[in-house]
Amino acid sequence: MTYLKTALAILTCSGAANAADFETSFYMGSQSAPHSIVSVDGQEQSVGWEGRSFSPPPYYGLKAMWWQTSGWGFGAELTHTKVYANKADREALGFDRMEFTDGHNIITANLSRRWDNAWNAYTPFVTAGVGVAIPHVDIEKNGEHTFGYQLTGPAVRLGAGISRDFSDTLGWFAEYQMTYSQNKAELEGGETFETNIVTNAINLGLTYKF
Repeated sequence: MTYLKTALAILTCSGAANAADFETSFYMGSQSAPHSIVSVDGQEQSVGWEGRSFSPPPYYGLKAMWWQTSGWGFGAELTHTKVYANKADREALGFDRMEFTDGHNIITANLSRRWDNAWNAYTPFVTAGVGVAIPHVDIEKNGEHTFGYQLTGPAVRLGAGISRDFSDTLGWFAEYQMTYSQNKAELEGGETFETNIVTNAINLGLTYKF
């Protein structure tokens, strides 16, 4: 999968810079998405989205950070978000299927700041990132099924949370994270699908430190 290969390449390059301050993380959580305006060749409709975080394929994320002694960090992150269109709303546009569930993939380069042990053993942190959306477009209309990955537009993420170490190499974290993406997908049959998607998530994750 192209989006996963891209993320792993970025993570590998980041880690080579300074292994002593490098960490990788995996997380899962509960993710939702508010309504957005969907435009299909000029026809517009407000569409409600469902996240269904724990239904296969689940919502998850991978990230890597190269931390500096100043408390600033640089890294990369892949989030496998998901959105399913409300049935009544998609049918109002004439669609039999409208979802990004394998998934609505957000890849960003991140800048983070942490304050080590600022709250006793807990370390608060904030993150901002810019990148791209590479969703698996799964949309069907009038027997025409669009099914595959597309680079649909720019994306940003913002997050804040706390972390705590189990040991010198293992730790955990909890965070709130928001992503925003502009999406323009080409559909089978020649139509153009456009929408801006926001996701909100509460994440719990594990971190391994090199």
